[in-house]
Amino acid sequence: MKFYIMPVALLLLACNSETKEVKKTEVILVKTEQVANTSIKTDIAISGSVEGSSTVRLGFMVGGKIKSINTKEGQNVSKGQLIACLDPSNYVIAKQLSDVQVNATTDEYNRLKQLRTRGSVSESDFSKVSFSLEEAQLQQKLQAKNVEDTRLYSPISGVLLSKQTEVGEIVGVGTPLFVLSSIQKVLVSAFIPESELQHIRIGQVAHIYIGALGKTFEGKVSEVGAVADPDTRTFTVKVTVENKGLHIRPGMIAEVKLNNSQTKESILLPSSCIGNDANSQSYVYVVDKTSGKAFKRNVSLGKIVNNKIEIVAGLSLGETVVTSGQTKLSDGSLITLSK
Repeated sequence: MKFYIMPVALLLLACNSETKEVKKTEVILVKTEQVANTSIKTDIAISGSVEGSSTVRLGFMVGGKIKSINTKEGQNVSKGQLIACLDPSNYVIAKQLSDVQVNATTDEYNRLKQLRTRGSVSESDFSKVSFSLEEAQLQQKLQAKNVEDTRLYSPISGVLLSKQTEVGEIVGVGTPLFVLSSIQKVLVSAFIPESELQHIRIGQVAHIYIGALGKTFEGKVSEVGAVADPDTRTFTVKVTVENKGLHIRPGMIAEVKLNNSQTKESILLPSSCIGNDANSQSYVYVVDKTSGKAFKRNVSLGKIVNNKIEIVAGLSLGETVVTSGQTKLSDGSLITLSK
């Protein structure tokens, strides 16, 4: 029995060895593309945020207790609209006292004026009452202004961004309580690297995509910073956008695309042929025509252009890259080209 069993065992071992050899030399069908330069526009894409074309912080010219607030955060406000009021009681009383003083001084002035025409009062006494009347009238105007200043009006048309007080609160003179922003036009503020600054000019057309609205708006560059941020080495760029319908609100995130007439030569590959390893390193498979094998090559990526990805490092012109079938490849796999 031993002489019959051993040849069978040897035969099985030989079959397993041949199977492993077949797997080891498996040829994978792929499609390829030769690496070449493509002319692309050097458009500049940066992220920014929306702010009003003008923003004001409002507070009362006099102190007191908040009596009423007539608008809420996020509401549109018209120029001249009443925003809030203080309790005017103290200022009204002060105004009434000044009225009494003006009336009394006016009577004294008129009496001395008549005596003056008769020569019965000295010029010195008449001058004193004249000055007293003038002082009383100025005090009357001041108290009238204080009463008026208990009412806070909007100096611009816009939207109320924030409210820092509540009814019943005691507030001081000039304390910023309300923030208003004009949004008939909005500014998109973004930061641009100093290497791209040479391509930016005032009046340049920009396309603004607002993700919250799912829309793209057209604007123009209205400001370019003169000094770079010392930490980031970036310059501030502001784009003015017409806000018809007032849908764009301050604080929204915007993507700014600035057109550039210049072009550059770059390597572009389909995104499907680019893989990522466990360390998030991007790679492609490059064909070695001599051995008929594909080898893994790390690459550095740039921006997305027309559904393709820019390769900024790792490949040379004239090399051949696997664009289909790469999911079955490993480093050094034998390949054959699909027709």
